[in-house]
Amino acid sequence: MPTRRPRVRKRARHRSPPDVSAAGADPARAPHLDEPTGLAEVLRRERRQVLASLTRLTGNLDVAEDAVQEASIIALATWPRTGLPPNPRAWLIVAAKRRAIDELRREATRPGKEREAITLALQCAPDDFSVGVLRDDQLRLIFTCCHPALAPEAQVALSLRVLCGLSVAEVARLLLVPEATMAKRLTRARGKIAAAGIRYRVPDAADLPERMRLVATSVFLLFTEGYASRSAGLHERRQLAEEAVRLGRLLVALLPGEAVLEGLLATMLLQHSRRDARFDEAGDIVLLADQDRARWDRALAAEGVTRAAEAIRLSSVVPERFAVVAAIAACHALAADASATDWSAIVAWYDVLVVLDASPVVLLNRAAAVAETGQTVLALEQVEALTGLEGYFWWHASRAELLRRLGRPREASAAAAVAAGLTESAAQRRLLARRYP
Repeated sequence: MPTRRPRVRKRARHRSPPDVSAAGADPARAPHLDEPTGLAEVLRRERRQVLASLTRLTGNLDVAEDAVQEASIIALATWPRTGLPPNPRAWLIVAAKRRAIDELRREATRPGKEREAITLALQCAPDDFSVGVLRDDQLRLIFTCCHPALAPEAQVALSLRVLCGLSVAEVARLLLVPEATMAKRLTRARGKIAAAGIRYRVPDAADLPERMRLVATSVFLLFTEGYASRSAGLHERRQLAEEAVRLGRLLVALLPGEAVLEGLLATMLLQHSRRDARFDEAGDIVLLADQDRARWDRALAAEGVTRAAEAIRLSSVVPERFAVVAAIAACHALAADASATDWSAIVAWYDVLVVLDASPVVLLNRAAAVAETGQTVLALEQVEALTGLEGYFWWHASRAELLRRLGRPREASAAAAVAAGLTESAAQRRLLARRYP
């Protein structure tokens, strides 16, 4: 999205770094931008927590985002000379606070009382970098983005963009809408938060359940982007996936005994347990059937199965979508090898899921499971009957695989070529080229 105040951005390059004891510099530790632990990676890693804390301090999302952006620019100019601070997050929070105060003092368009209130809150707020405060800041920001005053699709999009730090293009891809449409949707959501005076807080206990499903969806989409990212040059963005798992654990701790949250966490744990087996040493994708299950994280898988069972128990009267998805993932974890997978059970669970969510993507996944039971012709008929997925990578990739199994190589190659044009992942394109020459 375009920068809102480029003039401030320019001045920020000459701003002195914060003099904070917790953020002292060690020149010997200065990283390089081209290293995995370089400055850009540090800023990406810390952005979500810093933005959440600044939103708490300012009570205003737009002010917080501008301040964090300016603090990041200062860091990029300062840290190569001084070294990475021992506590980059504290350094960035203090720098962002100062940028927010400076900007509010200069800003003529914001009402005077609002400007004074935010400035006073910033000046009086203590610099609290404790784990508990930072954790609660992120939860507050999740629930602010998932406020019922916003349209459901805007809630998910805003939380992915603001809290999770995904680009507009990444959010648009995850939600299967054009990038321009997503940009407008995000702008409207921000405006609604400001106009409605939506408070930055975790809701009261009575208001939590109605927001929980969209919060869970946002966290799971964050996990999906980290686990199965199609971004250029990336096989998986593990830190995003691990951040989603961390948020899932926090949500379960916040609201224990909720089927949606137990199912969410179970699903993420079960999928993340396979992370080390999903790519070979050359960075090529290893399909589920070919993965070395000895490389699966058995502790994560066992916890995921246990939590999946609990989610199903908690939703035994009214099935919960995430609990059913977790049950499907558990079927893979419980199989000793690919040949032992109970595909009939998976299809049965998909039948339950379709009752809860008959979206084209769910129906596509069900058709893939049907194919694994030996009903390839029926699966292809089901895939080709779906509409609205013409721009979806996995629809074309699924068609290619089913056509290959049916001995129709030319059609399979054509479908694979279309799929290859819909992904930025070099690993996915290589897989398609190998499998459908």
